[in-house]
Order: sequence, then structure tokens, then C-alpha cells
Amino acid sequence: MDRNKKDSSGLEEKVLLIRRVSKKIPGGNYSTFAALVAVGDRKGRVGVGVGRGLEVPPAINKALNYAKKHMIVVPQKDKTLTHQIKFKYKAAQILLKPAPPGTGLKVGSVTRVLLDLAGVENASGKIIRSRNQIVNTYAVIKALSLLKS
Repeated sequence: MDRNKKDSSGLEEKVLLIRRVSKKIPGGNYSTFAALVAVGDRKGRVGVGVGRGLEVPPAINKALNYAKKHMIVVPQKDKTLTHQIKFKYKAAQILLKPAPPGTGLKVGSVTRVLLDLAGVENASGKIIRSRNQIVNTYAVIKALSLLKS
């Protein structure tokens, strides 16, 4: 199943995570869905959003609307990052480094998707201490917003 789409405004959308959340209530179980979505134009703009709903499509739509409204600009130099950055956000520690041309994206998890949607072609990095994809995504976005041109 391909979860990659392009909309009419030239933004590319990618669903990073769909999580089923279940809660015990007096009548039984109450289930909702949470969706983590990233959008980008591959020209330096990227955004993420989390949406929750009783079904998957409304959750994805809410996340997309939030991500489109809260996009950031990622400064780049020769299709790579402008400088190294080490950043801590909640439990996650992020290390992102620029790389020479031809290296590709040597990063894992959600970082690869976010840098790809931002248009960065060469970078290396590491996420330390956290396995939570939502926290990791927001940590990478914060780190990218702190980059200087």
C-alpha cells in the first residue's frame, strides 16, 4: 500500500504512523485512531501533524491540515544541511550532519522521510535514546527549524 500522494498545491504527503488507541469505559472499549503525517514540497519546506479521530481517514485529514498550516523552511547549501546540529527534545537526542554530494541520506526512521520531503539529498544523522516515532518526528522538526542559513 503506497501512502505517498501529491496534492494540487505541489505538496507531497506521507503517512508516517497510524496508531490505534483503545480505552476502557463503563460500556466496554472506546477506540480511536491517531495519524502522524508529514508534508513537503522538496524545495525546502516541510511540516508534520498529528490528528486523532474515530476512523483513520478523518484522523489523516486532521493531521494533513495541521501539517500544512505549520510548515517550516529548512535552509540548505548544495542539497545538504548548512551545518551540524545536536538537539535534545523530551527523551530524544538528535544529531544531524551535512554530507558531501553523492552520499545520500544516511539517517533512519522518520528523519529520512522528513529530510527527503524537505529536499535534502545528502545528510547523515542519528536519533539517540528514543524509539517513540511521534517524539522523534517533532525533535527532528525542531532541530531543522534551528538551522541557520
